[in-house]
Amino acid sequence: MRSFRYAAAAATGLLTAAMYVSVSAQDQPKDHADSQNGKHFFERATFAGNGRTCSTCHSASTGTVSPEDAQRRFAANPNDPLFVHDGSDDFKGNGASRMLRDATILVEIPLPPNVSLADDPGARTVVLRRGIPTTLNTPALDPVLMSDGRQPSLQAQAMGAIHDHAQAAGGLTGKELERLVAFEKSDAFFSSPELLAFARTGTAPVLPDGVTDSERRGKRFFEDVVDFSDLKHGACAACHSGPMLNETNQFAELVFGVPKGTRFQSIGISEVNAAQNPVRVFLFKSHDGTTTPVASPDPGRALITGVAPQDDPTVENVNAFKTPTLWGASRTAPYFHDNSAKTLEDVAAHYNLFFGITSDPDGPGGPIPPLLSLTPGDQADIVSYLKLLK
Repeated sequence: MRSFRYAAAAATGLLTAAMYVSVSAQDQPKDHADSQNGKHFFERATFAGNGRTCSTCHSASTGTVSPEDAQRRFAANPNDPLFVHDGSDDFKGNGASRMLRDATILVEIPLPPNVSLADDPGARTVVLRRGIPTTLNTPALDPVLMSDGRQPSLQAQAMGAIHDHAQAAGGLTGKELERLVAFEKSDAFFSSPELLAFARTGTAPVLPDGVTDSERRGKRFFEDVVDFSDLKHGACAACHSGPMLNETNQFAELVFGVPKGTRFQSIGISEVNAAQNPVRVFLFKSHDGTTTPVASPDPGRALITGVAPQDDPTVENVNAFKTPTLWGASRTAPYFHDNSAKTLEDVAAHYNLFFGITSDPDGPGGPIPPLLSLTPGDQADIVSYLKLLK
């Protein structure tokens, strides 16, 4: 729970880890032919695998798959490639209940050398349930890939998906891989003209003012300010600042010593476990030889870094995940790494729970109320504003 309380106070201002990079001209598709060939690899090539293409799991409209998408596809064809392998209930192609309910896939993650499972000490990998990351805006505007940041580049991510996700017998040459990456950075992968302009010219998008009263009230939660007289003012920006609204701001740095621009944090998703995913005990061995048990459905970033909680308590690793951009978020449901929030309303409700726990001076049930809570009106205003962020 330390990780939850430390990072969750991040919503009031407490978070953790990485960076933002804009796309330079040299990162853009070199020519139309490269992009078009990449389009074929993305939309049609199955790489002699299980029948999936990249677009099987990354639709043109959302860049991901929602439960509603899965349900429509299952009704049309129960043998759709979406439901094979890691899209099935057992990793063997049997059952589709999880995909139809949550649209999560099974992801096998190697365990760091100092991490083991209490119920299976000899295991060197663990299977987790995660949503499919959207490809809208990400390829050209976010260098941190996957919810745990495990892939160092688009090329590595693409090859990982081809071999692990599509079970490909074949693959791509270096040139073909570059064409696929070029296509993913082409105009079709942006949710708005402003974000396309940002990728091409470096001109950062600005927060819209809003038209309705609800939208204008919602904006104050996202303004990049430090306002100790009104913790609601800029509460969302504590985690969602910077050009892509996906990094910590100065509030976290001033109050909690978390460097401005960090990208990974826990906001209590694994701790609350609304998705009701299986919980396992992960044993983290420290530098001093001691072992800390962590009960979690998904420890997130900690399975990449291997950092034990006691080795660096100032850094979010356990149950920490990448902070996503808010631009275009209204198009990319469901939300969080486990798809536990099906709507933006669910997201706002979770943050009310999150703030209520992490800003409560004397804990739940104590006489002192939380320092920050979101009324139903606040939540509605936040949702209204999120829908403006195209």
